[in-house]
Amino acid sequence: MTQKIIILDFGSQTTQLIGRRVRELDTFCEILPYNKFPKDDPSVIGVILSGSPFSVHDPEAFKVDLSQFVGRIPVLGICYGAQFISHTLGGKVEKADSREYGRANLQMVDTSNPLFKHFEQQSQVWMSHGDTITAIPNDFKVIGSTADVVNAAFASTKQPVWAVQFHPEVYHTLQGKQLLKNFVVDICGSRQEWSAASFVDSTVAELKAQLGQDRVILGLSGGVDSSVAAVLLNRAIGENLTCIFVDHGMLRKNEFRQVMDDYKVLGLNVIGVDASEKFFSDLAGVSDPEQKRKIIGRDFVEVFNAEARKITDARWLAQGTIYPDRIESLNITGKVIKSHHNVGGLPKEMDLQLCEPLKWLFKDEVRRVGRQLGMPEHLITRHPFPGPGLAVRILGEITPEKVRILQDADDIYIRGLREYIDTDGESLYHKIWQAGVILLSTVRSVGVMGDERTYEHPVALRAVTSTDAMTADWAHLPYDFMAKISNEIINKVRGVNRVCYDISSKPPATIEWE
Repeated sequence: MTQKIIILDFGSQTTQLIGRRVRELDTFCEILPYNKFPKDDPSVIGVILSGSPFSVHDPEAFKVDLSQFVGRIPVLGICYGAQFISHTLGGKVEKADSREYGRANLQMVDTSNPLFKHFEQQSQVWMSHGDTITAIPNDFKVIGSTADVVNAAFASTKQPVWAVQFHPEVYHTLQGKQLLKNFVVDICGSRQEWSAASFVDSTVAELKAQLGQDRVILGLSGGVDSSVAAVLLNRAIGENLTCIFVDHGMLRKNEFRQVMDDYKVLGLNVIGVDASEKFFSDLAGVSDPEQKRKIIGRDFVEVFNAEARKITDARWLAQGTIYPDRIESLNITGKVIKSHHNVGGLPKEMDLQLCEPLKWLFKDEVRRVGRQLGMPEHLITRHPFPGPGLAVRILGEITPEKVRILQDADDIYIRGLREYIDTDGESLYHKIWQAGVILLSTVRSVGVMGDERTYEHPVALRAVTSTDAMTADWAHLPYDFMAKISNEIINKVRGVNRVCYDISSKPPATIEWE
């Protein structure tokens, strides 16, 4: 039986980060809404209560019945989770004189406590809260303090309950990973059996049992998630898997052919559908970003469904849904935050069951599984690419000529990132989360080429660093690299006479321009 840590989400922006840190300890975890604790699951070995944007005194604050797990299994409260434990069990939480945010120096009060095993006497932590715990419950004791927060960390003297008012999951808490390891491994008793190899073995066995001899259809995008899902399913059910790869005409330069060749090498049964004429026709004259997305989404479903109906004996639709897709699509109240192409409902007329073999994995785990499956590195390390493709990187109406211009510029940029080896011996491409070129087709700028005046389009280069795309910072690319790429694009791409670089971070900007 797979052991698991349950993380109850009270709405913190760093809840996913807690999950990532637990997974880095080779321990399976589930992030669940604060009110969805699985009462009768014997595989649960510990509970972590996340932070929250609320105060425990807010009327709308999220609350959970602690008796479901306190006293039964180890519990760790983080920030709001710590305040909720104190408030519920008889302590006192009050508004802080000033919001406690940023770095703080944690002083160990009880160095023998198992939560602080291998800790230094003083350690930097990261605070982020407006309330503070002014009194802890009876039968609890303080185990760590800062200059401004006496009850920065405390523990029960009778039950396995710990609470910290700082965030061990963030990078700025220097020994945060050690604290989480102490809780997950030493206190909860994780056997640390969660790995890419164990996931492949267990998932292949589960897929064989779930699918039997049924035929499965999988929509491929050429991206990491759907490709890994395809190879995993192929290992489980072989020829009973049929993949459909739709080319809407807005992929990167030569990408349709290259991806089809990759899939052939992997031994996948793939049907490639060139539907670019339909997409271009339906997008003619449309410049509104949301309308463009809706048309592309509608056409993709129509094309995919038409092809899928030819496989009359199919019973399952597989998707490359990963864990962040599911978490981002629903908030803890169950209301949709944003739709995601992998988390929508199935078309009723297809009458298929849904299979999502990667639904518990984070992106970095998907890549590890891909390597475990022996997939080529260039497929595993491929940057994320938007479902609508280059359509969301062309401002204004979409035309084949604009796509040609953008494909040529993007090809120069991406190849340049791959070929440029930085001072540490690593290519720029592998240091960046996502990169691409944006065509400002609604703008023209004056330029000079030779002795002639030009009046053509500018393009913007975009490159960001991130771990999960929830936040992103613009990548500080070397000047010599940008000068070379700018010169090459202007000289080789007909229709472009100016190159800019986007230095916006997310937030407030988004990674894509539309």
